[in-house]
Amino acid sequence: MKMSVWWLATAVAFLVPATALPQSMALCRATPELLALGSTLPVARKAIAAGKLRVIALGSSSTSGYGVSNPAYAYPAQLKMGLDKALPGVDVDLINRGIGGQDVDEMAARMRTEMQENLPSLVVWQTGTNAAIRHMPLDMFERRLRDGLKLGKSLGADFVLMNLQYVPAVVAVQDKEAYERIMAQVAKEFDAGLFRRYDIMHSWYNDGMPYAQYVQLDGLHLNDFGQRCIGRLLTKSILGALTGP
Repeated sequence: MKMSVWWLATAVAFLVPATALPQSMALCRATPELLALGSTLPVARKAIAAGKLRVIALGSSSTSGYGVSNPAYAYPAQLKMGLDKALPGVDVDLINRGIGGQDVDEMAARMRTEMQENLPSLVVWQTGTNAAIRHMPLDMFERRLRDGLKLGKSLGADFVLMNLQYVPAVVAVQDKEAYERIMAQVAKEFDAGLFRRYDIMHSWYNDGMPYAQYVQLDGLHLNDFGQRCIGRLLTKSILGALTGP
């Protein structure tokens, strides 16, 4: 209870109506180091060479686009637009499989069905935030994450893990960095990319960007700017992995 009160108080203190702050995408930024995925995405590279790239965005409310004023602002839609623009002549098919409120175990459980129905070359798996704020035991979180990646990789797709959000509801969690470390370790072991959303958003905050610039008043979900920016930066990360050495 005390923790919930703490982050709610933090949200009230730092979150003012988003309309009171500029929403210029010029503020959308991340260093090259933070954008590096750590994987060359070989399956997706082959798919692009063949002229057809199918991407599944698997996740919870961040992926479904909860609370955005326009569905086109959700990060999967932004990723689709960015890939279309950067890859002329390639048929990019992006399938959004975000279900609000789901955790890592529920996503892992439906992964086979989601992938077999529309076999992808790349899966962007957004997870970790719900596990952290619900205090899922770390060993269980790691086990479910490994199970999901093992299954998904066996079905022939590349993976990019998108880790936690830096928002008041997560900042209030005492062992939040432990979930982040587990995701980094498991991504490396499975040769999956890691999109470091937590560190990127933390850098915004450290640079003086208020929560209200990118977080809704609930202190948890991203607003229009946050979703659009994460989508654009994710696109840069994936394109960098696809075109790098």
